[in-house]
Amino acid sequence: MDKNTAIIITSISAPNAVMKSFAEGSKQHGAEFIVIGDTKTPADFQLDGCNYYSVEQQRALPFAFAKACPERHYSRKNIGYLIAAKNGAEQIIESDDDNYPRENFWNNRSRKQQAYDISNEGWLNVYAHYSKGYIWPRGYPLEQLHKVVMPLESFDVKELDCPIQQGLADENPDIDAVFRLTQALPHSFDYKHKIGLGNKTWCPYNSQNTTHYKEAFPLLYLPSYCSFRMTDIWRSFVAQRIAWENNWHILFEEATVWQERNEHNLLRDFEDEIPGYLNNAKIATTLEKLELKKGTAHLGENLITCYKALIDINVIGSQEMPLLEAWISDLG
Repeated sequence: MDKNTAIIITSISAPNAVMKSFAEGSKQHGAEFIVIGDTKTPADFQLDGCNYYSVEQQRALPFAFAKACPERHYSRKNIGYLIAAKNGAEQIIESDDDNYPRENFWNNRSRKQQAYDISNEGWLNVYAHYSKGYIWPRGYPLEQLHKVVMPLESFDVKELDCPIQQGLADENPDIDAVFRLTQALPHSFDYKHKIGLGNKTWCPYNSQNTTHYKEAFPLLYLPSYCSFRMTDIWRSFVAQRIAWENNWHILFEEATVWQERNEHNLLRDFEDEIPGYLNNAKIATTLEKLELKKGTAHLGENLITCYKALIDINVIGSQEMPLLEAWISDLG
């Protein structure tokens, strides 16, 4: 694994087999492994090879965001990103405490990738290019499920700049509650190619097996004042829109983890995903109409523009702005 790599997880569990696997792999490959706790995380959490931060330790950090972030929310993961950036990380890899890393997870990664360049396609169900079965990612608009997916041979393979990269997950991939309630699992992906989503192509990506290079660290921001099941999905839409202004592609690649999913109430997941089912396409349309600025110097300004637009259409709460402003300031 590349030098100056940090791996971030947030968890309310005691050290489990997944976290132990990440800790052992991080020690072996020279990565910093950071676990961000919350109020439910056991007070005696201790794991060799892991830098664990309790809520009290987080609040003591020199970050305004850490003092303002809501408790009992997945967005506390943002604090891990800030710690990694402060410690000199050049790339941040994130996962969850129910995703086991495979051996290829620890391979060196490259920002420049030879990949299929898919641009100007509107909504694209990327999972359709990795599976023989009928499957779609969490956050993909249900009204787009019948859209015909063009064969990969229709697109050129090019060297693409991909500072945000999404690895897939086998066995129990990141899918929505509608799929889980109506289709069979487990499901593993069949193909191993690389796909880069460019200008005006939309597909949600998650926070379960995702790499961000330093230039794209501002786009890691997870919003707090929205549904838990949508925070990483809506983050991905904002990041994609801003990426267009920088000629960046969002890379999708083969599964490098497999998930043994934590216990979930699927009907509660469905309820938490309703804001997405109703608004995901609307969010993309809203973001696409925005006038943003080119260049990495304007990432923070573009984030503010995007989140103000999402507040205006009532999918993000207005309480988000002070948190976002603290995030941008802390990164600076």
